[in-house]
Amino acid sequence: MNRLFVQTPVRDLDSDTAAAELAFLAQEITKHDIAYHQNDSPTISDDDYDALRRRNDDLEAQFPELVREDSPSKNVGATVREGFCKITHSRPMLSLGNAFSESDVQEFTDRVFRFLTLAKSEVLEFAAEPKVDGLSLSVRYEKGRLLHAVTRGDGSVGEDVTRNVETIDDIPQKLSGSFPDILEIRGEVYMSKPDFVDLNARQKSLGEKTFANPRNAAAGSLRQHNPNITADRPLRFFGYAWGEVSEKLGETLWEARTHIGAWGFKLNEPAALCHSTEALISYYTEMKSRRAELSFDIDGIVYKVNRLDWQERLGFVSRAPRWAIAHKFPAERAETRLNQITIQVGRTGTLTPVANLEPTIVGGVSVSRATLHNEDEIHRKDIREGDWVIVQRAGDVIPQVVEVVKTKREASNVPFDFPNFCPECGRPAVRKGGEAARRCTGGLVCPAQAVERLKHFVSRDALDIEGLGGTHIETLWEDGLIGSPADIFRLAERRNDLLSREGWGEKSIDNLADSLRQRRSVELQRFIFALGIRQVGQATARLMAKHYGRLEQWISAMVAAYDRESGAYRELVDIDGVGAGVADEIIQFFANPDNIRILDDLGRYIEVEDFVYAENFRSPVADKTVVFTGKLETIGRSEAKARAEELGAKVSGSVSKKTDIVVAGPGAGSKLQKAEELGLSVLSEQEWLTLIT
Repeated sequence: MNRLFVQTPVRDLDSDTAAAELAFLAQEITKHDIAYHQNDSPTISDDDYDALRRRNDDLEAQFPELVREDSPSKNVGATVREGFCKITHSRPMLSLGNAFSESDVQEFTDRVFRFLTLAKSEVLEFAAEPKVDGLSLSVRYEKGRLLHAVTRGDGSVGEDVTRNVETIDDIPQKLSGSFPDILEIRGEVYMSKPDFVDLNARQKSLGEKTFANPRNAAAGSLRQHNPNITADRPLRFFGYAWGEVSEKLGETLWEARTHIGAWGFKLNEPAALCHSTEALISYYTEMKSRRAELSFDIDGIVYKVNRLDWQERLGFVSRAPRWAIAHKFPAERAETRLNQITIQVGRTGTLTPVANLEPTIVGGVSVSRATLHNEDEIHRKDIREGDWVIVQRAGDVIPQVVEVVKTKREASNVPFDFPNFCPECGRPAVRKGGEAARRCTGGLVCPAQAVERLKHFVSRDALDIEGLGGTHIETLWEDGLIGSPADIFRLAERRNDLLSREGWGEKSIDNLADSLRQRRSVELQRFIFALGIRQVGQATARLMAKHYGRLEQWISAMVAAYDRESGAYRELVDIDGVGAGVADEIIQFFANPDNIRILDDLGRYIEVEDFVYAENFRSPVADKTVVFTGKLETIGRSEAKARAEELGAKVSGSVSKKTDIVVAGPGAGSKLQKAEELGLSVLSEQEWLTLIT
């Protein structure tokens, strides 16, 4: 992971730097969401991932006007993997916010009190449950019979795994007792610790792949295209929540849990009812000490408001409910020797230091490499080759070095000298002001960047060219058969060259040629993303495509934007979700003549489709900018803002010409005065409530 910007406190950032960091975080978090949720193969630790999320949340709180359309705070999970049918969830399957300390938990309970405007004397009851480390699943019943089972996916659309779920004994095919006509039970597919050990022993004896941990084993087993494989794996299921239901499940979560158990589902026990923050912390401490005794893996505790009517009022913020939070356990650690620091070069030229370790066991897994993030982290922690270090991990990931054991340092261990030149191509590696990353200036001349960019170009979310995996790209590049994106399309003309290579036969070449034909017409947003411009992820590529509409118009505008005084530049930075940092990366891409030649070359093989966008207005305030001022008497300010955002409005803290509606209560002052001066629409609280109901 590249920890860009993390050394600068949020309060010290200017708007341009914050916008650039938010763009980076959107792309980085999306990449890790795909690795974890879609590929069941995370590449960073839970702690590092949570740190990225927290940083993003802190930036958005400080700079609400910079919240991006592709913000990770608005997204859950990742898109559905190829090979599975898609099913849209009747109600979104969202994630949970995280707490990492007792003060975080106290802040959570305080927020609930404030949002509901409860008196401190009011009894606020929480259900506390073990947070199972598995794969989220929703199973739908109609008239008591299993209709389908769907993974969380991206929170809106999941994978249809019904045939596989029918092989899991913990999930009933038919409900017992009295039940709603429509019932979606949600919970976690997992593998018990003893079953995991037995499965790995069996896999090893058969010479097949073993799994790093129970979570990966469960996810990989459930998402098999052959249900017979799933049936042969010891999967289990805890049901503890619900989606769409045709009738209420009770007045409280605790009552609903009782019904879920009565319908034949196992519950994630031991759970507890708690009546204070102190009681929640006490339960957390107890479960942390009992963690090793449980037959299944947990990575924390979940706290949920017990009263369902209060849950309804609290609602959701972005990707998570306001009425629940996950209190995470700390990552597992171990001590080992750091033998050598090596440098990896990524697609955008970033030089990332990696610690090569004396192999050690952390959380039951042998690790020999750990990320060192960037040169500032190395200097801040004073990490040296030969040092004894503390490493931590959480899941099947490359761990991180937490600290150096200074008492064991030898006199011969000298400070690490971070290279000023790329180890792959020898060109200068430079740092821009305000960034922690050092990047190679070699561009496509650098072998590492060239190969990684070509891999990105053919990847699933870019041009999605089947038959060209990472190994193929590497060997074809090394042998001079491809050097640019257009060369990939020219492979269809080099059949004899491919036939002479190991691993290429008539059928594989035919499949590649067919895939290349299919990709000669590509959506504008996919094409922009495929170019691999730094800080331009899928969401930003879609913003570009949506705003400019046509490839020619986009290219022309980006070339013109090189003049920072031009209207083209102002138009670019004014796009909501772009900002100066992202704009500069795009402008620099088009300022490079080599990139222009690449685009011209690609134009001989690819037709880029114009962007097609259908706006969907679902409420009278969708896409309206709303400002609340004065005291709201019927509902709290937080609840009013939350409801407006749920209806698609943009809530702002200041009044301007771009404001559409000002909701003014008693005590409204300068904001109301400015709204009247500008001739804006001003509504009373009651008029606002009438408008949105």
